[in-house]
Amino acid sequence: MDDHLLGWLRTLDEARLARVLSNRPDAIAAPWPRRLDTLAQRLGNGFAVMEAMRALPLPCLEIAQACLVLGDRTPPDRLAAFLDAPVATLTPWLDVLYDHALAWPDDEGRVHLAEAVSRWWAAPLGLGEPLDHYLNSWTVSNDTLRALARNLGLPPHGNKRRTIARVTEVLSDGVRLAALLRNAPEGTERLLADFAWDGPVRDVDGGRFVMLGTPEKWAADHGLLYRPRWEVAEMPREVALSVRGPGYHPPFSPEPPEIATIPVDPEEVDHLMTLAAPHVVERCAALLDNTAKTPLPLLKTGGVGVREVRRVAKETGCDEDETRLLLEICAVSRLLAFDEKSGGMVPTERFDRWRLDEGSARLRVLLSAWWRMERSSLRKIEGKYPTVLGDDQSGAAVARVRRAVLGVLSHLPSGTAFADRGSLVRNAHWHAPLLDQALLTDCAAAALEEARLLGVLANDALTDLGRALAGLAAHAGDENDDTVPLVEHDPVLVEASTRALASVRRSALFGPDLTAVVTGPPSTELAELLDRVAERESRGAASVWRFTTESVRGALDVGYDADELLAELSEVGQIPQPLEYLVRDVARRHGEVTVTTVACIVQASDPALLAEIAAHRRLSRLGLRLLAPTVLVSSTPAERTLAALRENGYAPVPIADTGEITIRRSKSAGSDAQNGKLILLPGGQVAELDSQLHHGAYALAEPPPDPHEHARRLLESQEGAEQNGRTWAIIGRNATRLPTAQQSLLGFVVDRGVRAGITLTDGLTATISHGELRGGTLDAWCEEAGDYLEFPLAEIVEVRGAY
Repeated sequence: MDDHLLGWLRTLDEARLARVLSNRPDAIAAPWPRRLDTLAQRLGNGFAVMEAMRALPLPCLEIAQACLVLGDRTPPDRLAAFLDAPVATLTPWLDVLYDHALAWPDDEGRVHLAEAVSRWWAAPLGLGEPLDHYLNSWTVSNDTLRALARNLGLPPHGNKRRTIARVTEVLSDGVRLAALLRNAPEGTERLLADFAWDGPVRDVDGGRFVMLGTPEKWAADHGLLYRPRWEVAEMPREVALSVRGPGYHPPFSPEPPEIATIPVDPEEVDHLMTLAAPHVVERCAALLDNTAKTPLPLLKTGGVGVREVRRVAKETGCDEDETRLLLEICAVSRLLAFDEKSGGMVPTERFDRWRLDEGSARLRVLLSAWWRMERSSLRKIEGKYPTVLGDDQSGAAVARVRRAVLGVLSHLPSGTAFADRGSLVRNAHWHAPLLDQALLTDCAAAALEEARLLGVLANDALTDLGRALAGLAAHAGDENDDTVPLVEHDPVLVEASTRALASVRRSALFGPDLTAVVTGPPSTELAELLDRVAERESRGAASVWRFTTESVRGALDVGYDADELLAELSEVGQIPQPLEYLVRDVARRHGEVTVTTVACIVQASDPALLAEIAAHRRLSRLGLRLLAPTVLVSSTPAERTLAALRENGYAPVPIADTGEITIRRSKSAGSDAQNGKLILLPGGQVAELDSQLHHGAYALAEPPPDPHEHARRLLESQEGAEQNGRTWAIIGRNATRLPTAQQSLLGFVVDRGVRAGITLTDGLTATISHGELRGGTLDAWCEEAGDYLEFPLAEIVEVRGAY
């Protein structure tokens, strides 16, 4: 924990502390801290700092690098002079750093940078380590240091610290360094310029550093270059700044690059959204219905093959790009999963609940899955699409690219579209500079195309759905979330999704030419009904289906009768007489030929024996029917039929398909155990579907506390905090049922916030952490309850480590 950070937090008022908590949701994630020292520890965590830095725009990172170069506790005026910008221009961006607890001012207003920030820049502004780092190294002896001082024209006597200060003063002064270089061998200035601008670490020829008269040896003898290895040399920070000259100022970009834009009609954008959104829900339902009939096999290397993608696209009427995207989204939303018994991807039980939800809720499930999806379905790598549901090395960075691009578009006013993707990418990189620029350029086109297919983007402008999603970047979650992301329940997205599906049609116009026309986007239920009974001929602003003998027979094949089918069609439109005649004519001829499923066959050479078996009362449960004097059929599988016949005194034997008698050893118990349905996880990995996920709805995540209310609680707890250090005495006096070692472990729960499992006198168990003592009671975070609970110390009978 950074003591300077804790000291600064103690000086904040409620409003400023609330801003820090709002910008750093990791700081108030469960178990939310109740003391400022715990909060400071969270804010200074290295991984949390990195995640916070990902959300910062370019000027903040440029200021952070400048602070690293100038050193800790940099005055704002010196920082402004170094960046060649007015202090007033820097102030808003410094406030952004302060509000994220990545930097803070000390008592004199000097900028103090968080320790974890420096770990993410090995060479800020392309500069190496300070001279002090090299001169204090164990590889630099006192004799070497004195020789360096003599080469620089400095007195060699004095202690090591004073000598290092003198050397640093000379090499940091551009005028004195220029005077020194007048006596350097030819080529030295060019050598140093290469290190200063394209360094600080470069590969070198180690032999030239020991050869007299070379620029490399002269530079090394004068402390301008250092070699950690034979073939590698480095330039110290102060030397590089001196070589760059007094006119050097690092880049500072307080204004984002301008995006080339064009005006668009907002009503047309809205109309295209209302066409695309229902289509996505409808096509997703059709795709999942298709996989329910024909499980989608996976390749041995993971993912779904191109041939299967094309088959599904053809059978569902989608194009290939749409199929690729929807398969990825269905897997992330857990609507589609791998089933070991079926040997392929099939719909999960969540799909059954999903299709019963209202249309807007179904759309939000799909958009939420796409928003956190860590693959790019439509990005081409070396001219080829990646394998659907396969491994993607970029992972979470792909999701960040998607959010960065949509976030930039959300800043454009309504009725404005981007005109040039290059300017859009440059602006997105300004807002998210830690994203790999090559990946951003590579994925931006795919992200925009995915957004168009989902109704998030239309005419190169964000729709209301896109704007609602862009405001939820901090709550997107990731592919492995086991709870419903907050995205699905956001009020703004709920309103936008409801309006996006408000124009769906729930009725059709049936024509005497055996067609059905839907003048607008059809609802999922209407599209499913018409797809079952008719063949779709066209899509778009109006969709057309045609009824044929084959299509009606297909509906009857799945269980409809004529009256039921006509009743459902009449609910969505007025049925013309030709359509009724067609349905009843096909139904009249339906079933002229029957097919019976037989589980197994029982044969015997004695007809009397078979007649006896068929009439046996105890064997009636087998559903035996006599087809011929020597042939019985059973509706029960062969193994159960064999067992029942043997139980009742007969001696049957199994016959293989070849006609030979086969006697098999029975499998050991448990050998047929199935793992149930499985889900596809990122990286092409398959993992078992959790029972809660498989049998019940997703659980809602416990929302974090309100930042303003929690800031008030933190400040109040700080005022009333007891600094008496009596943890061990209180536990020893009250937790009398515990041995000394377990009392010590309980003390670590209080003083260090470690996790531990406890058992109470009534047998209840809990996993706790972040405890506080309140008299004879331990107030600690309970993981099972998801909240802070009070546990009487006298009733704790066991404490054990939890890892």
